[in-house]
Amino acid sequence: MDVDIIFKIAGLGILISVLNIILKQAEKEEQAQMLTLAGVVVVLIMVVQLINELFHVVRSVFHLF
Repeated sequence: MDVDIIFKIAGLGILISVLNIILKQAEKEEQAQMLTLAGVVVVLIMVVQLINELFHVVRSVFHLF
């Protein structure tokens, strides 16, 4: 299994949390909240693509096409 996607998600989470802390200290809480929401959306898109690939593999294994 390719663990590259796990490192991408973890790196994105670390980057967003650091930027979130910086924005909150600069009293820009609305921007920090929007950044967090954008990060969650990006990770969800990545996970949905992986689930789509999983379903295609399962269909091909069980010949469900």
